[in-house]
Parts: sequence; structure tokens; C-alpha cells
Amino acid sequence: MDFNQNNNNEYRKLYKSRNRMLCGVCGGIGEYFNIDPTVIRLLWIIFSVVGGCGILAYIIAAIVIPEY
Repeated sequence: MDFNQNNNNEYRKLYKSRNRMLCGVCGGIGEYFNIDPTVIRLLWIIFSVVGGCGILAYIIAAIVIPEY
């Protein structure tokens, strides 16, 4: 059994969302995990303030994650 497939036997791909605030990274992650993008945005802000490397991670994700 392959755990990387969903119920429709299709691979899910991570793309930037069209529902974007800045680059669409948080929206794309929210769509990928079926979570409200606002929750992802709030978690990303908390991670940036507490951990300090959230801004760098966002910039890297904006470059690496492809457009839809």
C-alpha cells in the first residue's frame, strides 16, 4: 500500500494558491492539507516571532513551490 496517494489514486501536489495574500505559500499549504489558510498564516506568524526563521522559510518556499 502506497501512503503517498489519496483515495482517488492521484498524487497530491503542492502549489501556490490563487487565494494569496503575498505569494500564495500559506494558501497552497492550507489547500494541500485541507486546512483553512488563515490558520496556516497565523501559525506562520507565530513561528516567525518565536523561532525567528519563519521569514527566511517563507522566502525559500515562495521560490521553491511552483505556481498553479
